[in-house]
Amino acid sequence: MKNVPVLINTIKQMKKPPKDPIKSLQLDLFSQFVTNDQSQVSNTIELWERIPKYFFTAKQVEKLRTIDGLAEPYEWAYTENGNEYTVSIQPALIKQKDRKYKAFFPGVTEELVEEALKKIFSDQQYAIHDPEKTESWIKFTLGMIQKALKTKGRSRSIDEIKQAIEVMNKCNIALYKNKKEIWSGAILQDLVTVGREEYLASTDTHHIARLPLFISHSINNLDYRQFNYDRLMSCDEQLTRWLYKRLINRFTQASHITEYSCMYSDIKQASGLLQQNKEGNNRSKILSAFNELKEKGVILSCKINERKIGRAITDIKYTIKATPQFIKEQIASNKRTTDIRTIAQKSGIRVIKKT
Repeated sequence: MKNVPVLINTIKQMKKPPKDPIKSLQLDLFSQFVTNDQSQVSNTIELWERIPKYFFTAKQVEKLRTIDGLAEPYEWAYTENGNEYTVSIQPALIKQKDRKYKAFFPGVTEELVEEALKKIFSDQQYAIHDPEKTESWIKFTLGMIQKALKTKGRSRSIDEIKQAIEVMNKCNIALYKNKKEIWSGAILQDLVTVGREEYLASTDTHHIARLPLFISHSINNLDYRQFNYDRLMSCDEQLTRWLYKRLINRFTQASHITEYSCMYSDIKQASGLLQQNKEGNNRSKILSAFNELKEKGVILSCKINERKIGRAITDIKYTIKATPQFIKEQIASNKRTTDIRTIAQKSGIRVIKKT
């Protein structure tokens, strides 16, 4: 990870959302896109999204549960830029119909719900951002999320969405850098509802929750990128979506003459999505994801260079060329970044530069 700020929460008591609207140029800029159709684009926030948290499958979670349905926190270790990171995910304990509690880790549904919420947040009607306190709040209903997912071909039932919101609110993620905790919190913090019974019964009750500090910090520092939200939601494979966002954030100078390279070992560590017992199956999963990116019009070609010791494959280098459409979208994203930074500079917004 590059220059991750220390964002550890020192106060654990529940915060309350602002009573009055807050005028925020940072939120205005977050909601402005370079596009002819705002419904097709959203923001990717690498500072937050590069923390692996949605890699759990139903089978994996079942194995992690005890006979009583509970589970210990799960840790995933990885390295980036010479630093050692560990993410520790404490599962959410959700009361079941038999009144017993069962452990749930965030997975695909929570990932998709978060994407829908970030898109809803980009509509200022449902967003509050306090640049002084570095806090961002989102207002939503279960029905809004259901409609947002259905529109993009990712339909979920109200019960599934309801559980996803509970998991996102009740799980706890702790991030460690070189064995030092730098942040701890939930995906959706300080969830406020009218009342639990009404919350469980209604699809139209409005709720409000605080987004992670990583997101608020990035909004304050204009550290996010525009991307094709429609394409992301159309991708069937979770690894495809992860790779797509990685390309958006890292292949920023995509052109007809540039290439982007990444290593198998880096994808395996950073994503958490390659946990097959056989490495051959993991490699096939990556190829399947790259093929889907070709089908979705993101990459034109992908060259594979296997690194071997004897007959054993020790690593693989993937070299990618972008399609004209992806190049066009990255140029638009770059222009938007330049535009908002110019506006911010003229308005006197202080931005912490990356190092």
